[in-house]
Amino acid sequence: MKKLSARRRHPLAALVVLLFALAATGGLYAALAPAGKAQADETSQSLAIEEGKKLYAVGCASCHGTGGQGTTDGPSLVGVGSAAVDFQVGTGRMPAQQPGAQVPKKKVIYTQAQIDQLAAYVSSLGAGPITPTDSQTNPEGADIGKGGELFRTNCAQCHNFTGEGGALTNGKYAPSLTDVSPKHIYEAMQTGPQNMPSFPDSTMPEKEKKDIIAYVKAVNGEETPSPGGFGLGNLGPVSEGLFAWIFGLGALIAVAVWVAAHTAKAKKS
Repeated sequence: MKKLSARRRHPLAALVVLLFALAATGGLYAALAPAGKAQADETSQSLAIEEGKKLYAVGCASCHGTGGQGTTDGPSLVGVGSAAVDFQVGTGRMPAQQPGAQVPKKKVIYTQAQIDQLAAYVSSLGAGPITPTDSQTNPEGADIGKGGELFRTNCAQCHNFTGEGGALTNGKYAPSLTDVSPKHIYEAMQTGPQNMPSFPDSTMPEKEKKDIIAYVKAVNGEETPSPGGFGLGNLGPVSEGLFAWIFGLGALIAVAVWVAAHTAKAKKS
């Protein structure tokens, strides 16, 4: 009996009980906390989809169909993903004012929160390219030289080699990339809006997209100097030669006419 009593009063017994209690509490928290966070995220996403559905019914359903299936006035949105919505609505191209060869960029009518809700609803219709994060679109540390090579190979045929834009066929055009945000450039490469081909990560990895963004910002930014003076659309010798012929030759003709007129007056006098 004396030995049993001594074992019950062992000084480490309380410490062992405390450790077991802490372990049980920690395990319970570990088991419940992630589930609670996941449930909160799921609830938040459901609310965003519900609000996006309301916005869609008012501003998009008349052209794209009540369930995004598309109509004769607008293509299907099933599988376009949140990146396409963020680009089209975030640049003001959608909702479109009127049908035409190409939908132009215009003033944005939705807040970013509403755009995110629309994107959440459209994403729920079918998986597609996801809106990129800030880290994916930030060109800091990117290779500008490599970006120039990639841009001239894949983009310059339409957008001009500095991103000034250019005309296409049947009233279509490649828009200027001046003042376009890195996120929207990235999304355009992801989704291929209107006449542009798409460049998914399987074709053009994230790093190469960032290199292209860095190049565009380097050669077509507001603070980028133009060593030749006027850019003239950055079309190179074509626009410069045309300027020389029209204005230079025109100036020479005007001077010749002036000299001839004054010479004739001098002879008469």
